Amino acid sequence: MTNQTYKLPASFEHVQILVVGDVMLDRYWFGEVSRISPEAPVPVVRVEKREERLGGAANVARNIATLGGSSGLLGVVGQDEAGDTVDGMLGEMGVSSFLTRDPTISTIIKLRVIGRQQQLLRIDFEEAPTDAVLRDKLTRFNTLLPQYQVVVLSDYAKGSLVNVADMIAAARQAGKCILVDPKGEDFSRYVGATILTPNKSEMVRIVGSWKTEEELTAKAQKLRASLQLEALLLTRSEEGMSLYTEDEIRHFPAMAREVFDVSGAGDTVIATLAVMLGAGLPIADAVDLANRAGGIVVGKLGTATVSREELLGSVS
Repeated sequence: MTNQTYKLPASFEHVQILVVGDVMLDRYWFGEVSRISPEAPVPVVRVEKREERLGGAANVARNIATLGGSSGLLGVVGQDEAGDTVDGMLGEMGVSSFLTRDPTISTIIKLRVIGRQQQLLRIDFEEAPTDAVLRDKLTRFNTLLPQYQVVVLSDYAKGSLVNVADMIAAARQAGKCILVDPKGEDFSRYVGATILTPNKSEMVRIVGSWKTEEELTAKAQKLRASLQLEALLLTRSEEGMSLYTEDEIRHFPAMAREVFDVSGAGDTVIATLAVMLGAGLPIADAVDLANRAGGIVVGKLGTATVSREELLGSVS
């Protein structure tokens, strides 16, 4: 395949995407492991380098910005140093920040300790936002909606998207393209979205396991129809991706040459999908490019991004 197949615009600046969801700060501590602790059978990591990256819904917005799209981020962070860091990093990336600061909670932080290029430990700090802040967030969502053509709802089940059904209803009423990265035991709150992008384990939790492709197809199409989706995109790790629409079923093989780190890969996939659909690509082409972007990003350490140049290089 060549780049010309996709008829990509010269720039994605005109693609306006509003990302809503659980905002996190990913912290990485890199160090040397040379001995086992005398206190317990665990490795001792001598930290030599620290990094901070945008995580969760903020990583989706970061991926959109890296591809050249225009993104805004609506979410909740604490009135704390980590919240300041997230806000500052969004500004550096050129992402429009619509963060609500909740003084009663701490910003969600995922701290990963890395030794010898391997993740040894992850520590999560998280609290759900208050009801008053969430009501304010829904009002703000309705105000921002007219400015954006695509809405991405990034659900990490951390409490920021309790009003997701109302958001989808409003966005659908406004004729927006709505992409949802889902979580949880109940997908009925995502009724009316344009595309849902569950991974394999999330799909099993909702529809049960399957033994054959035919059985999976039947379950996927039943779920798609019941949720009134235009498409359901199942991400299947080493098995690639499967796209289910009313008219067709398409399978996309895994593109990763070497899997180094899968954290944040789903963010890259949905961000790329949003940018390509916003640019007017047919859904199958948009999914193919999102699949390629996912294949590139799992070859990088930690929550990473894919540039337009890397993506175009993968199809030339």
